[in-house]
Amino acid sequence: MKRRDFFKNGSLFTFGSLLVGTPSSTWTDFNDNFKNKKAKNIIFLVSDGMSSGTLNMADKLLYERTGRGSHWLNLYREGKITRALMDTASANSLITDSAAASSAWGGGKRVPNGALNINADGSENLPILQKFKKAGKKVGCVTTVPITHATPAGFCIMQKQRGDQDSIAEKYAKLDFDVMMGGGNEYFSAENRRDGKNIYKLFEEKNYSILRNRDHLNSKANAEKILGIFADGGLPYALDRENDEDLRKETPSLAEMSKFALQQLSRNNKEGFVLQIEAGKVDWAAHANDSGGLLYDQIAFDKAVKEAINFAENSEETLVIITTDHGNANPGILKGEKADRNFSNLQGFTHTNEWILQQLNKDSGSNKIREVIAQANVDNAISKEESKDLAKFYNKRNGGLYNSENLPYAELATMQREYTSVGWMSMDHTGDYVELSAYGPGSETLKPFIKNHELHAFLLTAAEVKDNF
Repeated sequence: MKRRDFFKNGSLFTFGSLLVGTPSSTWTDFNDNFKNKKAKNIIFLVSDGMSSGTLNMADKLLYERTGRGSHWLNLYREGKITRALMDTASANSLITDSAAASSAWGGGKRVPNGALNINADGSENLPILQKFKKAGKKVGCVTTVPITHATPAGFCIMQKQRGDQDSIAEKYAKLDFDVMMGGGNEYFSAENRRDGKNIYKLFEEKNYSILRNRDHLNSKANAEKILGIFADGGLPYALDRENDEDLRKETPSLAEMSKFALQQLSRNNKEGFVLQIEAGKVDWAAHANDSGGLLYDQIAFDKAVKEAINFAENSEETLVIITTDHGNANPGILKGEKADRNFSNLQGFTHTNEWILQQLNKDSGSNKIREVIAQANVDNAISKEESKDLAKFYNKRNGGLYNSENLPYAELATMQREYTSVGWMSMDHTGDYVELSAYGPGSETLKPFIKNHELHAFLLTAAEVKDNF
């Protein structure tokens, strides 16, 4: 059965029936299991740029498809997890970027946007993974964007400007961390770096096994230290990967990388581990107002959540944190007579807006444009006049942060709203308070409202690691 026909006739808002019979007392029971216990291991999951509407819509999309909803929200429904709101501001703005947000967690202090654990006066904050490594734990990061990107870097290094990813890659080679996986070949390969340095060689000299494709996840299962780089830039969007056999063969999913990392870090490990897992392309899709890219990458993140919780449920010594660093674009389902049916159209999406727009150009004819959109979204999605308008925008300057090819993301998203009922506030970060969830030892001490930089001390305390480095 094609996915575009899956649950075609289902009603979206039968979702509400999930709430019937939700246990009311299990939260206390689950938290009693962890009282007065140390968090030997910490798994810190970040859906980068996840507005509450993103979490909401992915849950509804999954419920329509599977009848169960997302693993993350089912933890709420089942009373298994502690929930809080988190203030995400940076040192110089109500609206943070990913570097300052991750640095707040990583270094324990709010820093200016663009900086990685460097304060406005130039002083430095030692990142939390370096602290845990000094305490004897194994540490690592997994992401769907370059491993040198802001969110993993905020847990790992100190640098004045997040944009110098060549420098970040070189700094990583000096850290001796245990698992680092994501994209970013352009910052490790001598052929792509501006200075011609071979950063892979620096890792090999420290006895790292280098993983470059999905098959390596199995062939390197007994390696002591891992550097996995699976793409030049970011990894493919989950929706594109799901519908491209070559991409599935070449690149691992976030859940696959997460499971592999957990296996690696938990082997021969007396002192425990700390692992950051990031769904970085949720943020990229939000910047592009790409509903398919956004929701299917959020669902891919949800599968990584399942891997983390499965691991933690078999260990009473593992604290799991699930959160986001900030909102982005504040998408949501808009009211209308066709809202249910329109949102269900996303079940049939086979490709992202990035894929669509890369198939086209300013010379693409109306029939070609409509054919590509029908292949990726739904038949007869846009009119001939709309297709002509879309072609015109290839000659103009277009928005979106990760839009180096100057593609008309905003214009396509506006057209898609008519058959998805998904609307957007903007194409950039927002200053919302965001979801923060905790499961495992220490979760019972999480306050219902917390500032992002306070999470640093919370993690150290849960693991009983003194902050005296």
